[in-house]
Amino acid sequence: MSTPDHVDVLIIGAGLSGIDAAYHVGRSGKSYAVLEMRDSLGGTWDLFRYPGIRSDSDMHTLGFSWKPWKGTKAIVDGPDILGYLKDAAAENGIDEHIRYHHKVLNADFSTDDARWTVTVERTDTGETAQLTSSFLFAASGYYRYDEGFTPAFPGIEDYEGQVVHPQHWPEDLDYEGKRIVVIGSGATAVTLIPALANSGAGHVTMLQRTPTYIISQPTNDKVSAQMYRLLPDAVAQRLVRTRYLTSRIAFYEFCQARPKESRALLRKLLERQLPKDVDFDQHFKPPYDPWDQRLCAVPGGDLFKALRQHTVDIVTDRIDRFTPKGILLESGETLEADIVITATGLNLQIFGGASLAVDGEVVEPSSTMAYKGLMLSGIPNFAFIIGYTNASWTLKADLVCEYVAKLLTHMDKVGARTVVPRRDPSVAEEPFLDFEAGYVMRSINALPKQGATFPWRLKMNYFKDVLVFRKPVVDETLEFSA
Repeated sequence: MSTPDHVDVLIIGAGLSGIDAAYHVGRSGKSYAVLEMRDSLGGTWDLFRYPGIRSDSDMHTLGFSWKPWKGTKAIVDGPDILGYLKDAAAENGIDEHIRYHHKVLNADFSTDDARWTVTVERTDTGETAQLTSSFLFAASGYYRYDEGFTPAFPGIEDYEGQVVHPQHWPEDLDYEGKRIVVIGSGATAVTLIPALANSGAGHVTMLQRTPTYIISQPTNDKVSAQMYRLLPDAVAQRLVRTRYLTSRIAFYEFCQARPKESRALLRKLLERQLPKDVDFDQHFKPPYDPWDQRLCAVPGGDLFKALRQHTVDIVTDRIDRFTPKGILLESGETLEADIVITATGLNLQIFGGASLAVDGEVVEPSSTMAYKGLMLSGIPNFAFIIGYTNASWTLKADLVCEYVAKLLTHMDKVGARTVVPRRDPSVAEEPFLDFEAGYVMRSINALPKQGATFPWRLKMNYFKDVLVFRKPVVDETLEFSA
């Protein structure tokens, strides 16, 4: 076998996180390659093709700190986000480092050699190959790209219509004039439903088992536009980003500290947008507090407009079974449908499904504890990115990438070949994510743990994390070795 290709850093994934990682690693002077199992960059924003696909975070904070978003829209359509990512990669030469059709199967760290041997499968040819690196950086998100989550619905095999998962949207799907039922109430459903209603569907029904907190926000940000008109670009960009950061985090903290008051506020904001024949308590009053699960943003109130125009209706009930013509509910009502769309969530998967080993011993992520939410106890020269659940993913990704670049520079400075977090056995374990979303709860036992105390405890607050991540990397938990 020929000698494997070697780089300083191998980055898994060429989506938003991978491009961010490549930028920071490249600026640190390290050689790197980005391994992408698909044939294009963009991750989520290239994979999802359903009508209306858009961000559920504002683009001023979802965009990179090193490439500010200058558009007047805050909630941005998927194709525009993909264009932004392609521009970011091209402008910084990152696209030249991406190796497409490279799916990482496993990675084994050799302590003696202080390097990873990474086995990849060529998804275009089926061949396998090996590469080596001194550091491994997983930037592949936390869900499976090849499979969305669909519950086992009784009788679905009897249904004579078409069943579609948004993660696998057919390019030739004809829904003109069709009756559509969308199962789900999360970000995908509230995005997809008004888009279908406004682009030719006969009628759309939103079928939800449990309501979700939904908040409307303006399509265009007039305040930010005014800042860009009156101030120099660099000043305006900093102020706009800070404004969004501050308002989003302040609202999250308000919801956590005062759930009763935040419930009342959200109700007041939403009730005045609903038609009189839509009952708030039945369809828009979740059984949990705000931000126990993610809030859904509706730009321009498009979902509520569709409800007022009666091109969309909403049903809160449980599915008894599918029938040949539609769905029978537990209440006895039948929803007839030509197409059923299962906006029922994701299948969680970390590190792109790759298995990790140290000196030939496979390490189960669930047996490790996450250090500062970016490294794992007992696994040397490895970092990963899992973004915030209560704010833009990129806010955390930026901090992690800055930290890893600083860590690599420090290792060079002190002559260290390896760095590994050593777990304190006295620190109590807690679930990695304190978040009640279905895709998290289904897979929580497969995730690493977090600890009850710093630096093993995750923070879901950007401003608190800034204070942690921008300090010197040396502490008593990290073990450096030459």
